[in-house]
Amino acid sequence: MTAIPVSKRGTVTLPPEIRKALGLNLAEHPMMLAEVRDGGVFLQPAEALPMRDIPVDTLRSWISEDERDTDRFWRRAGRE
Repeated sequence: MTAIPVSKRGTVTLPPEIRKALGLNLAEHPMMLAEVRDGGVFLQPAEALPMRDIPVDTLRSWISEDERDTDRFWRRAGRE
């Protein structure tokens, strides 16, 4: 385990050995997903894909899920 300082703005710098182990050194614009979990922070490498590289069926599926979730939200909000 490595102790990493946190700046007043909340910025952290991952040590080179961690960036390399996660493959962040290979990415042009590395990103991380952050999640609060069990009283700590869980970091996981993330990769952005251009929209043109996402299959149309996948995009349609995501849109359908969002529409269902939106409808469900508004139905519940209307009842409360």
